[in-house]
Amino acid sequence: MAVDSCLSSPVCPPVNEKFAKALQFIEEMTGNTDTVQEKVLAEILARNADTEYLQRFHLGGATDRDTFKSKIPVVTYEDLQPEIQRIANGDRSPILCSHPISEFLTSSGTSAGERKLMPTIREEMDRRQLLYSLLMPVMSLYVPGLDKGKGLYFLFVKAETKTPGGLVARPVLTSYYKSDHFKTRPYDPYNVYTSPDEAILCSDSFQSMYTQMLCGLLMREEVLRVGAVFASGLLRAIRFLQLNWRQLAHDISTGSLNPKITDPSIQERMAKTLKPNPDLAEFITKECEGENWERIIPRIWPNTMYLDVIVTGAMAQYITLLDFYSGGLPQASCTMYASSECYFGLNLKPMTKPSEVSYTIMPNMGYFEFIPHDPANPVQLSRDAPPQLVDLADVEVGKEYELVVTTYSGLCRYRVGDILRVTEFHNSAPQFKFIRRKNVLLSIDADKTDESELQKAVENASVLLREFNTTVVEYTSYADTKTIPGHYVIYWELLVKDPAHAPTGEVLAQCCFAMEESMNSVYRQSRVADNSVGPLEIRVVRNGTFEELMDYAISRGASINQYKAPRCVSFTPIVELLDARVLSAHFSPAAPNWTPERRV
Repeated sequence: MAVDSCLSSPVCPPVNEKFAKALQFIEEMTGNTDTVQEKVLAEILARNADTEYLQRFHLGGATDRDTFKSKIPVVTYEDLQPEIQRIANGDRSPILCSHPISEFLTSSGTSAGERKLMPTIREEMDRRQLLYSLLMPVMSLYVPGLDKGKGLYFLFVKAETKTPGGLVARPVLTSYYKSDHFKTRPYDPYNVYTSPDEAILCSDSFQSMYTQMLCGLLMREEVLRVGAVFASGLLRAIRFLQLNWRQLAHDISTGSLNPKITDPSIQERMAKTLKPNPDLAEFITKECEGENWERIIPRIWPNTMYLDVIVTGAMAQYITLLDFYSGGLPQASCTMYASSECYFGLNLKPMTKPSEVSYTIMPNMGYFEFIPHDPANPVQLSRDAPPQLVDLADVEVGKEYELVVTTYSGLCRYRVGDILRVTEFHNSAPQFKFIRRKNVLLSIDADKTDESELQKAVENASVLLREFNTTVVEYTSYADTKTIPGHYVIYWELLVKDPAHAPTGEVLAQCCFAMEESMNSVYRQSRVADNSVGPLEIRVVRNGTFEELMDYAISRGASINQYKAPRCVSFTPIVELLDARVLSAHFSPAAPNWTPERRV
């Protein structure tokens, strides 16, 4: 099958031989999905045959799928925590992996619980780099001329920590940015950033953001795409510009650097870059001083062709705000699907609407299995009788699954916790839409509300705000069990474009009711028939509250690059921070509709 006929409606053919080879590699991998998967599993089992973990299950050196599936249990992080802790404490014996563990990759650490430590090996960086190398060849099929300018990307590292045994522990993107793969990368006209490496590698988030924004402004006419890892990161950058444009304009006008920028490497780099430019400073002042931030991205960066941010899952709520700031620029819909456990695949149709994004899992990245996900008939997992999981090539379109991965770094049949829905196939490789994390967010009694249900309820309620030209900028939730009965508390930060026409208390109370009407039948039964859940409450917090929440999370070790606003909070200091910034509180004025006939 021809490469360009496999990707949906590309606007141009591969631009060079290197890109053509990358696209052909995608075709080869996805055209032989099951064969590649079988080979990957055999490689992993052969190389790790002498590890303590695999020896425990008596594989006897077998590398075939049937033996693997019959003997190896499906596990969670908690199951592996004793082994991971031994490695963290300095045990260098082959516990999970035959190759030495080079570092730990940490989860984002922004929700409840301790940050997870995912063991990795040095060669995994090559595997991740391979996936990175496929992104621009795919994108160039849809957006021509990306080699004629630069990307304004807000990229950050987090200061790393060390385990008791001396291994580095850091977020996966920090690991990549600090690697030679990134720092000594060859020049590529398709991947030139306005942000200097010195700024990206600076662990001080203010200095890093300030320098990246300053360079983006200096090179405003060269910028062809604007992005961050998550949509929340790009919105944080816009907020930063709102707060700091005067100082930025001063630096540009005078050719001097803000004295708060004390990092020597940044100072040295900017001394070569920053020259007095009063005309540019005047332009920035004119665009920012009026407090009109609609379409600010194309106004300042007029040649921007698209936004490159993750807007799936919990990030979907930011789409409206991104449209406001970008004037409706295309959103390149999350070019890659990855986690600390494993890099999974990429989006072969990057210019589709965010709601239609699907990822093609590359079968060479690890061995993938899937637990059928049906809340009405959950699969019972047992260590004594490993279930028959579905292989990558055997999933069915329209069905949902929980992702399970076996990696070269030693994770075996590990439950990632992501729920995916199969949308279609690319050759013999399935394409998945990310639905949600498996974890339940809110529960008071028998009710259980997950992230996607909460997000849908917020979306439905926010419709009532449209006539007031108001949008929900950010939200989180809290299961308040101090009241009897307990009830859901939803914290909203609002963008009110016309304060003279702000939504009334009555409207916000109706938003509470609309959220309750959107909840599942168990919740509504608990409210109506059981009286085990009290009326839902919306607490409107002042502007900037969620920025403070992010700063607090970063101060406790979260990565600015991986930060996602938690959709549910329980940690007392965070709840207290939110409650201290409440402007008004509103309750649902009536019970939602529920009848026994609606129960399933």
